[in-house]
Order: sequence, then C-alpha cells, then structure tokens
Amino acid sequence: MFPLTEENKHVAQLLFSTGTCPRCIFRFCGVDFHAPYKLSYEELLNELQKFLETEKDELVLEVSNPPPKKIRLQELEDGIDGIDNLSQNGKGRVSIIEDGSIASKNSSLNVCNVCLGILQRFCEKDFIKKVCQKVEASGFEFNNLVFSVSFPPQLSVREHAAWLLVKQEMGKQSLSLGRNDVVQLKEAYKWITHPLFTEELGVPIDGKSLFEVSVVFAHPETVEDCHFLRAICPDCFKPAKNKQSVFTRMAVMKALNKIKEEDFCRQFPCPPNSPKAVCTVLEIECAHGAVFVAGRYNKYSRTLPQTPWIIDGERKLESSVGELISGHLLTVFKAESFNFSSSGREDVDVRTLGNGRPFAIELVNPHRVHFTSQEIKELQQKINNSSNKIQVRDLQLVTREAIGHMKEGEEEKTKTYSALIWTNKAIQKKDIEFLNDIKDLKIDQKTPLRVLHRRPLAVRTRLIHSMETCYVDEHHFRLYLKTQAGTYIKEFVHGDFGRTKPNIGSLMNMTADILELDVERYWIADCLTPKGANGAGSTFPNISCTHFGEKENYIYSSFLKPRNSTES
Repeated sequence: MFPLTEENKHVAQLLFSTGTCPRCIFRFCGVDFHAPYKLSYEELLNELQKFLETEKDELVLEVSNPPPKKIRLQELEDGIDGIDNLSQNGKGRVSIIEDGSIASKNSSLNVCNVCLGILQRFCEKDFIKKVCQKVEASGFEFNNLVFSVSFPPQLSVREHAAWLLVKQEMGKQSLSLGRNDVVQLKEAYKWITHPLFTEELGVPIDGKSLFEVSVVFAHPETVEDCHFLRAICPDCFKPAKNKQSVFTRMAVMKALNKIKEEDFCRQFPCPPNSPKAVCTVLEIECAHGAVFVAGRYNKYSRTLPQTPWIIDGERKLESSVGELISGHLLTVFKAESFNFSSSGREDVDVRTLGNGRPFAIELVNPHRVHFTSQEIKELQQKINNSSNKIQVRDLQLVTREAIGHMKEGEEEKTKTYSALIWTNKAIQKKDIEFLNDIKDLKIDQKTPLRVLHRRPLAVRTRLIHSMETCYVDEHHFRLYLKTQAGTYIKEFVHGDFGRTKPNIGSLMNMTADILELDVERYWIADCLTPKGANGAGSTFPNISCTHFGEKENYIYSSFLKPRNSTES
C-alpha cells in the first residue's frame, strides 16, 4: 500500500519537482513504517508518479483543445507556492508527459538533491551484495554484526534546506513540520539495508555485536556546501588533532541548530541544487572488537621482565612475560596486536611462584574468536611447553568489565613473599626470632630511588601483617612476609638510605640487604572461602591452591566480582 495520502500530495509534488527522490519524499512526509522504503527504486518511482497524476482539467483549466503530447507549463512552476521565494538555482521545472503525470526534469534517476544518491543506489540489493562479498572475504568469525555508515556532513545542510522549504509551504496551509518529524536518513537506510544483510549473510544485525561492518561515503562535488557555516558560526568549527577536517557531522549540526533560518536561506539555496554525480564509497571496512584472555602466570626466571625492558630506546633483554604468552595468542586468534596487563608487577629479578599473578591480554581485531574449552586448554599447554621461564594456568576468555575488576583494589590485596636476607654482622637463630612476634607493623615508605624517575615522590604507609624467619647461616636467613599490596619489599629490607622506616636493618640494628625475592602468593581475605562454599567475588574460577604452611584448600569461584569487593 502506497504510504502517502492526499494530505501529503502538495509536499510530494513540491519535493519531486525540485529533484528529491521518492524515499526522501517519504521521510519529509513523516512515513515512519519500514515497508514502503524496502521497495526497489524503480517500483517507488512508478508508484510516486502514479500518485502524483493529476487530471487534465485540474492542471489546465478551461482548455477546449487537448494539449500536444508535451507542453511545458511555465505557469505551473509559478503556481507552486514557495519555490520562487526560496529557490536560487532556477531548477525544478515541471512538465506534463503524454500520460498526464507530473514529472521532474531531474526524475529519470537524476541524483537526489537531498540524499545525494544514498537512498537511490546504495541501499539496493546489488550494492549490499558487494558489501557482503567483502565481509565474507575478510576472514572474520562472527555470529552477528553491527552495520555502521558514515555520510558526508553536507547531507545535513541539504536536509536542512529541504526542511525549510517544506516547512514554509506547510506553514501556508497552517500546518507545521518540526525537525524531529522528518525521518532521519540513517534510520531509513537501516530499515532498508538491515534485512538485506541478514538475508545475504544469514546472521542478525545486533547493535551490541563486536563485529562491525562500516561503509564510508563521500561526495567531492558538494564538499563546499558546509563552508558558509564556518563564516557565520566560527565557534562550531574548531580544529581537532584527530580530525582531518573541521567540518564534522557534529560541528555542522551544531551550526545548523545555531544559525537563523533567514541567514541560512540567504546563504544556501532552498531547495538545494541537484548534483551531477552520486556519492562515492570511500571504504568498506570490517573489524572485530577486542577480546580478552585472562589467567595467572608463574615466572621462574630472574632475568625475565614482565614487559619489554627498553632503556633509552635500547632493548635490554630478549623477551618478556607478556610476549611469551601473547605470541601464541596472536597466532591462534589471528589478531593484529595485543595489550598486556596484570594485577601489579614484579621486578625482573623476582620470581612469581605459588598460585601465580593474575594477568589479562587484550587481543586487538581478532579474526578468530570462537573456541571450545578443550581448545583453550590445548593453547595453555602449548604456551607452557614453549618455555621453562613461565607457566600459565586457568586460561580463559573474559569480558572487558572483568579486566576492570582485576585492576581495581590493587593496593588492598595481601601478598606473601619469601626473601633471602644477608646481614653484615654474624647472627644466631635467636637474633632473628623476635621478628616472628611482630604483627601489623606500620612502615612509611618514600618513593624508592630506583623508581623515582617514573613515579611521583610521596610517602606511603604500608602494613607488614606478619613475618616468619628461617635461619640459614651466620650471615643469611630466609624471611617470609605477609604484607599489604604495594609494599616495596627490597626497601623494607635494606631501608633505601633511610627512606623506608622502620626496616629490617634498623629493627636488627645492623646492615641488611636482600639477595633473592620471590612472590609466594596473592591473598584476598574477603573472597577466599573454604572448598565447597559459595566463594562469590573472587577473581578466577576453580583455582585450587594451598598456602605455604597451611593445609586448607581454597577455591576461587568467579572471575567477575562485585565492584565493592577487593581483587586478587
């Protein structure tokens, strides 16, 4: 059923005669149901011409002799109210064809003066098939997709001009047309193209999909349509570092909302001129949103940094924890790049033992995203077999939100360390036993000298929850510490030239230094629960781990945690 009524006829005649395509006419007539837009352009053109047919006695009054097959009616042009008032291009003359229908000089698929051909050629099946061929050739895995389009900003200017034209005409009939009454071009375009994509690719369109197909249109012929706005509204067009042009869609819309109607009409033709060519397609791109892989890693080497170690542009060591793990992920996921993050970090000469440090890897633009649990296990095993410097466990796909939770509360966690201590004075076992009795020792740490180049100078108060000593010989003992996360352990041992107070050296009244340091375990008292209990709120699922010196097993039950809880 044709969507226009007699009430719309005058506006439809006006727009059609000035070079506007049928679908844009629907938009300005407020047609907000999808079916009419989905008809082919040829069908719409025929239906519109039939709708605009006018009886001869209505068009040519009191004419006794029938007119020749084709007569130009200059009077008809003058009789269409408002065109002479607003038009500055002299186009849009109307003719009577031999079948008595009204037609525009520009209607034989001349380019629409509003959408610049977007709703004429670029929403038909042939074009969508070409886009789908590009999608299928891209090699991405996807179950759904989001389709995005970028239109030239001058379309907003042309739409504004057409709206003013129609608004003035409707005003003469005591009718009104608000900006929101016009169906947006993108909306109409989606109504037409989304079903075609679903039909062609066999997957639904989903606005939340991570797989995006984007099409960028341009129209060089009319690129200067926006330029007059900059002279009238200069504050709307401010240069931005990441924008090639100041004439963005947002800037143009801001200016159109600001400019007075009379100023606009003096600067830009209403109706807009008909262009010679349709829009061009600048690019068709496929991209997949990042996916995230998380787990825990153990580091067994004292010469392996967590991330590439580069000083003054020179790489110091050949590999890193992040690269050893991510290299395999890049290959399997067919991703372009990666970003490695973790819950805290250890120094290059510190090992990470026990239950391991939580980490997450963002894989950018992955082409493969569907994996079974068995494939993830095999990938984990492949990583572990590739190097004796690291091991990973509990590898899994997680959400972006889960990564945020991992980073939250880093300073609130509790960690257990093992340190090999050297003393300048000879010691006996009884000389270190007093350390076992110290609980919740508060220490003040100025930013260590070794990290002062990359961290701000501050004094941080930290807690040493407990210590346990193990005598080795007269100059060495092993110290097990349970501390608040964020404690600088090395500085707590040697004092960092008095920047950490108190320290092991000051407590023992001698010089002490640290020879080896291992991270033994990450603790979160709030979310560790005995095996079989709920355990909600912890970081990684189903990680069974036993703390040094204790018999109880614990379960980490869920990667996603409430925002008000702490992290491991």
